[in-house]
Amino acid sequence: MLEIEDVVSRYGRIEALHGVSLDVGEGELVTLIGNNGAGKTTLMRVISGVQPKARGRIRFDGEDIDRLPAHVRVGRGIAQVPEARQVFAPMTVEDNLKLGGYRRHAQGHDALERIYDLFPALKERRGLAAGNLSGGQQQMLAMGRALMSDPRLLLLDEPSMGLAPVLVDQILDAVVSLRKAGVTILLVEQNVTAALAIADRAYVIETGHIVLAGDSAALAGDPRVKEAYLGL
Repeated sequence: MLEIEDVVSRYGRIEALHGVSLDVGEGELVTLIGNNGAGKTTLMRVISGVQPKARGRIRFDGEDIDRLPAHVRVGRGIAQVPEARQVFAPMTVEDNLKLGGYRRHAQGHDALERIYDLFPALKERRGLAAGNLSGGQQQMLAMGRALMSDPRLLLLDEPSMGLAPVLVDQILDAVVSLRKAGVTILLVEQNVTAALAIADRAYVIETGHIVLAGDSAALAGDPRVKEAYLGL
């Protein structure tokens, strides 16, 4: 479904991605792991069209999407849940969700109900300002907002960041449920153990380079991954 080939991206003169290549097959849950500053978020932003690339190719369903702006990529079926949630704090929970579903007005009510089924806590707080939600609830809202566009590919950037363990479990359970429902997912996750446990395949990125790739279970047993990311 998604093919990234030799992608380079820069912030001014600083090159953040150095010829990154990866792929995500339809129906897969693929995780991208690496330390802070490794280039994970930059790659997600390049895929969604928020961050420009300097070189390389991005194909989605066999179509080059390199030149498509971010909003058109959403129309093609790509949605990103950004790092740090970035909800619209003064707006209600429901209005935040409706913003995510701007492409599908005719199905808005049905889409809302599906989000509320996935995250019942949001339904209970539908009229509350998003800024008054807990961190975990804001993460649910950010995910729900992205899902309102009915994406075929969901880009999840650090969904468990800053959350208590019980909320991390809830969020990752939701990720697994989405994958079972047929949503293809590229996951960036700081909880490497949990990410490798739920993913089909994994890539390891270091200083803008993909240095390891393979079955997630195999990588979980790789001595290099154990030492660098699992503390073993």
